[in-house]
Amino acid sequence: MKWLNGLIGQLLSAFGLDTGDRIGGSVQFFLYDVIKITMLLCMLIFLISFIQSFFPPERSRKIMGKFQGVGANIVGALLGTVTPFCSCSSIPIFMGFTSAGIPIGVSFSFLISSPMVDLGSLVILMSIFGAKIAIVYVVLGLVIAVIGGIVIEKLHLENQIADFIRNSKSSVDIEASGLTVKERIVYSKDQVFATLKKVFPYILIGVGIGAMIHNWIPESWIQIVLGSDNPFGVIIATIVGVPMYADIFGMIPVAEALLAKGALLGTILSLMMAVTTLSLPSLIMLKKVIKPKLLGTFIAICSVGIIIVGYVFNAIAYLLV
Repeated sequence: MKWLNGLIGQLLSAFGLDTGDRIGGSVQFFLYDVIKITMLLCMLIFLISFIQSFFPPERSRKIMGKFQGVGANIVGALLGTVTPFCSCSSIPIFMGFTSAGIPIGVSFSFLISSPMVDLGSLVILMSIFGAKIAIVYVVLGLVIAVIGGIVIEKLHLENQIADFIRNSKSSVDIEASGLTVKERIVYSKDQVFATLKKVFPYILIGVGIGAMIHNWIPESWIQIVLGSDNPFGVIIATIVGVPMYADIFGMIPVAEALLAKGALLGTILSLMMAVTTLSLPSLIMLKKVIKPKLLGTFIAICSVGIIIVGYVFNAIAYLLV
């Protein structure tokens, strides 16, 4: 969509804005990324929602119930990729899986995977960073989800699920009647509007931050904190990401701007993973449904996995360019 960036630049120039200076460059960056991400998001959410209409939570529970061991964790993580949810939206689905008797490790594989990686993020990451980086990001995200679920399963922390969830019985009919094609299209359109309404403010915030980083923050500052000269950049990015709350679509323009300023690729991706998986609002919600020991284990597993992914990406980044 480089043609769009050029068109916006021409229009701004026609209105007397110099896109070569900070203000004009910021406006161009903001308009281009907002339009680009919104267009891609609408198309992708429609497609993903159409696919998702074949996998409602009750059917997903039935599918996962047929698998055992590592295979079940893999299926749980893969199902997370077709759910265009942020971390807070994934928690009610996680609760449904757990109350339906799905093993705790499989439910956590879903919970980790759902906000961290999805089909939409894969396509948008490909449009900005290229296919190699996007695919490796998704694969490593799935690896974190699978391993995290396995570790939690092996620790036998079932008693750390809130009592009201463990004692509840799922009343959803897993043999729900199928939707017609027209109904699936209507459902997908509704999901586009609902998701866009929820996500769009974060897109604006993320693109706004990206525009500031891209045009106002000196490159030397970014390189000092997140560049190759700071061996703790990945850890700092992971810690900084936890208090933030944004959808991955809101984080992509921030990542794009940081990369242009010289931040290391793995450090940027660690920031993205931390924001989408370990955001403070989602942890507060999760605290209501799991007990402190399990919550601490979840945070520790995700944090270690994200940090490892960051350092791995930094080490192999030259192979992905």
